[in-house]
Amino acid sequence: MKISIACDHGAYELKERLKAHLIQQGHQVTDCGTNSLDSCDYPDFARPAAQLVADGACERGVVLCTTGIGVSMVANKVKGVRCALCHETLSAEMTRRHNDANVLAMGAGVTGGNLAERILDVFLSTEFEGGRHVRRVEKIMETEQ
Repeated sequence: MKISIACDHGAYELKERLKAHLIQQGHQVTDCGTNSLDSCDYPDFARPAAQLVADGACERGVVLCTTGIGVSMVANKVKGVRCALCHETLSAEMTRRHNDANVLAMGAGVTGGNLAERILDVFLSTEFEGGRHVRRVEKIMETEQ
């Protein structure tokens, strides 16, 4: 799977860990930065990662900051993106099953590395259920009009 990933300085170490985890699993990863612990602005990195998903260049995206809140707000401003902030695996599963989320947000200050890997794995392996949820996702997307 092609996956974009981005973070700010507060989640740089988690991004590097998750990127290695994804590559080890055979995924193709596009790293949109940041590439250091130097202070930076999360929209500069989350927006391009989300845009890659919206444009179809990547199938899914992962955006990270200290809480996950800021990057999820940015990602959800990109037309075509349905970003979910998840702190545990049930939310990651259900947002894929019911909302067809295509970008995952997490917070490095909230979620440890082992749990973040499990959340990411569930997010990537869970399929959209379709059915009655298609109508609901279409209504979400109508909001962008």
